[in-house]
Amino acid sequence: MTSRRWRWLDSGAADGVTQMAVDAALMDRARAHDESVLRVYAWSEPTLSFGRHETVRGRFSEATLAARGVGAVRRATGGRVLLHDHEVTYSVTAPTDDDAPLPSTYAAINALLLDALRLLGVAATVAPGGAPLRPGDATCFAEPSAGELVVGDRKLVGSAQVRERGALLQHGSILLADDQPRIAELADAPMTGSAPAATLTGAMGRAPSYAEVRDALLHAGRARFGAIDPLDPHELDSGVVSHRERFASPEWTWRR
Repeated sequence: MTSRRWRWLDSGAADGVTQMAVDAALMDRARAHDESVLRVYAWSEPTLSFGRHETVRGRFSEATLAARGVGAVRRATGGRVLLHDHEVTYSVTAPTDDDAPLPSTYAAINALLLDALRLLGVAATVAPGGAPLRPGDATCFAEPSAGELVVGDRKLVGSAQVRERGALLQHGSILLADDQPRIAELADAPMTGSAPAATLTGAMGRAPSYAEVRDALLHAGRARFGAIDPLDPHELDSGVVSHRERFASPEWTWRR
């Protein structure tokens, strides 16, 4: 991550299409302004997000999910299916060299997340080496991928990263409660369920608020990067509009 200026954005709760469009607009901003943004957000309804290269046709259907009050969106990042509901989601966008080693940027963002978790009293660690998980018939939280954050041997934060044309996006779910086993119940075909996940509620012995987790991330960011100026969300309006069409399109969400 090469930016010298950091910004902060709390987007609150919105639908999946909007949240993915904001992340994409922030990648555009990283390219245009040489600026990194640390963002937190939530989901206005339970939503499945599919990895960019994940095959979901025949496993899930828009009709089944809609009947159960669950949205669906396909991420710009890779990885496996997630259920977004009881969580705080973070994203980091930044200018980058497309040839920069992936582990170095992943580790830098992990360090920020670990700092925030320590402020919450959570002793998380980085999952040991091994090949990253690839799309398949399992969920994101079926097992920890190399480099992801765990409490004991259970995944607490599921993250994914993409780098395109001089910008990176890494976003991920910090679980407040473990509702990932519900994914198998929403599927139209048998799939490997999730192992029990770590949660902030379990690690802290109480349920933290969205604001508490948000503030820990902001304080950790300031400690690492110095001043972090707030970003007015209206500065992204035109960029979000330009990306909404892709993320709202069934041809994108259900393309494979």
